[in-house]
Amino acid sequence: MSERKKPGLGKQLTDLHRWNAWLVVALAVTGLVLSWGAARGWLGEGRVWIKQIHIYVGLVTGVLLALYGPLMRRHVKQLRKRPRQRGNLAFVIALLAGWLLSGIVLWQFRHLPPRWANNALVVHDLLTWVGLPYAAYHSVTRMRWMRKPERRTVRADTEEPAVSGSGRPGLHPAASPQMWMSRKQFVRWSVGIALTAAVAPSFFKWLGNSFAGAGGSGSIEAGESDPNRMLPAPEPLPESRQVVGGGAQGRFRVYTVTPLPKFDSGTWRFTLDGLVERPADWSWEQFLALKRRVQVSDFHCVTGWSVYGNTWEGIPLVQLLNVAGVKPEARFVKFYSGDGEYTDALSLEQAGMDDVLVAVLHDGKPIHRDYGGPVRLIVPKMYAYKSVKWLDRIELIDRPHTGYWEERGYDNDAWVRA
Repeated sequence: MSERKKPGLGKQLTDLHRWNAWLVVALAVTGLVLSWGAARGWLGEGRVWIKQIHIYVGLVTGVLLALYGPLMRRHVKQLRKRPRQRGNLAFVIALLAGWLLSGIVLWQFRHLPPRWANNALVVHDLLTWVGLPYAAYHSVTRMRWMRKPERRTVRADTEEPAVSGSGRPGLHPAASPQMWMSRKQFVRWSVGIALTAAVAPSFFKWLGNSFAGAGGSGSIEAGESDPNRMLPAPEPLPESRQVVGGGAQGRFRVYTVTPLPKFDSGTWRFTLDGLVERPADWSWEQFLALKRRVQVSDFHCVTGWSVYGNTWEGIPLVQLLNVAGVKPEARFVKFYSGDGEYTDALSLEQAGMDDVLVAVLHDGKPIHRDYGGPVRLIVPKMYAYKSVKWLDRIELIDRPHTGYWEERGYDNDAWVRA
């Protein structure tokens, strides 16, 4: 029996190209679903599974890059007289390698400093903004029908010219006049313009938000107003008004599992109850009368981004617990979001950390509704899914509580380790 012949370079490259195309499609679909804010709620635990699929598919692209390595030299040699194809090849390899490396950093974010993950997320997003439109353009302009000679508007120059009655070369009676642009060129330009028009506005908005030097939950873009109607506005302490350290560095991303709620100071209440000696219920004005303090801390999201040097002003959680008087049987502190859906919890020991704050101001301004205002929890040493937005109730309980995202696969251990 004869040995099976090893496939040639062309066949190997074709197989790798096909597999890579399908992997990019899978990465695009799962990545877009993960970044779709509206899907966070109804996906539930499925979001965690989609994230795992996205990670594993990304790792497989690394395997394809490794398989392509031994073939690359011969492939590049084949393209020595094709500068455009060589440029395309270099771009695609750089794109895949960038996605892979930044994705690995985001995957292993718990073992790396937060700034690594923050920078990796910006790189990953940037490559996605550039790579997906390019992949779409590449796919459409390389479709097989565009390369069929019988469908081209302009015939090849090598076709035999027709002969006129005088014996001199002339136009074939059935030949069409040569167009100024071929079908292929027209489709390329059309697809390129359409993709640019569709992607550019959102891309530049993302670019501005990602590379803004400052901004955060207390900053509102020009022309925006806070949908909350909380009067009077909290009066910042001198340290908060001065914005210690110059203000937050970075940009908060808006995540929610429900439609964004809004609040009015006439109906808003803040409750502290459960296993306490003195349950309390405050109106907005009563809550603002409580003694506040200012602290500067970083804010880290489990998806990889961070905002550094935030100046928060609010009431230390331990101060509220002391006012209420914690009963001996209490073991955990449960937090309720005003959206009516989200909850989370800390152990009594964790809640006693001196930097856990019930915040009402960020960088000297009321916290905007979109970023958790009028009141949100701040737990700087933990990832942000513990920092409950729109906080309006705290309950002391005697048994562990599984929070909204922990129920859906997030780790209950939310410490920022690095």
